[in-house]
Amino acid sequence: MTTAAAVAAAGGLLVPLGASGTAEAASFKKADDGASIASYKWLNKGKTAFDFTVDSPALGAKRNVRVLLPKGWKYSSPKAWPVVYAFHGGNDTYVSWTRSTDIQAVASKWGAMVVMPEGSNGSYTNWFNYGKGGRPRWEDFHMKEVRQLVERNYHAGASRAVMGISSGAQGACTYAGRYPGTFRFAGCFSGVLSMSMPGIPALLLYTNMRSGTDPNAIWGVPRVHQANWDAHDPVKLLSKVRGTKFYVSVGNGEPGPFDAPGTKPWDLGYLSEKAINPTVQDFVKRARQLHVPITAHMYGPGRHSWPYWKREMHTAWPQIMQSIGAKPVR
Repeated sequence: MTTAAAVAAAGGLLVPLGASGTAEAASFKKADDGASIASYKWLNKGKTAFDFTVDSPALGAKRNVRVLLPKGWKYSSPKAWPVVYAFHGGNDTYVSWTRSTDIQAVASKWGAMVVMPEGSNGSYTNWFNYGKGGRPRWEDFHMKEVRQLVERNYHAGASRAVMGISSGAQGACTYAGRYPGTFRFAGCFSGVLSMSMPGIPALLLYTNMRSGTDPNAIWGVPRVHQANWDAHDPVKLLSKVRGTKFYVSVGNGEPGPFDAPGTKPWDLGYLSEKAINPTVQDFVKRARQLHVPITAHMYGPGRHSWPYWKREMHTAWPQIMQSIGAKPVR
């Protein structure tokens, strides 16, 4: 980092990079497709967390990423750190993990980075667009642009884990199969992990029915474009997984310990978890048939909500750290 950029960063300022071809912009390396760091901002005085903005060709837009840094991280040091990529669910943003859990406190006890990219409602895939491809290419954003930018500029290492909740869990388990050997660990909490089970395509299309969005543009029309659905189905990708340990969990959609009293049985959180549960069981069954290492936590009562996912993060975290070789902070 140049002196000017370092001074600005230390002051916690938002530093525009690239807008005028300055030396600061040149100090950041780009991704292979030209994706670049447009700006960044420290989030605390301790300089253990910051956001940066990606100018993304894959999305044709600028999108944000939040990063938690381990103790001892230095921009000037060449040391590469183990890294956890954490994905949010649908109808949420890149800030959700720090908003809804204590992930920053948990991560601070270990020598690992945490990278939390924007996923919007992109379903963690390059949209099919009826065979035409094109934008948005969320998979390229996550697996190429963001990964290359944090590795080339912020010392994220090649010892990687991925975890997610809801659609982010589906994305985490999908990416583990589509990029064999990339992740040593995948934690998938309440995600659809078997996309073609009865009723699941309709559920996925329904949850993506938003104003101005054609849900069939994401993976294609079920059965008509089945090959593309299969190419992004976590359970059907298990045979391609290499070197990844899985932790999957799901509730049964019955009233649980973290639910508000009086929550109605037809609450969407209950209905969603009921539908997702058998897809996780199918994934576990197939993983064991293929001798893919997997820990399954079918925890019974519980709805599709953050209190359960926070608990699962705490349960899985020691396994994640062990898998990527992260050491406790002394």
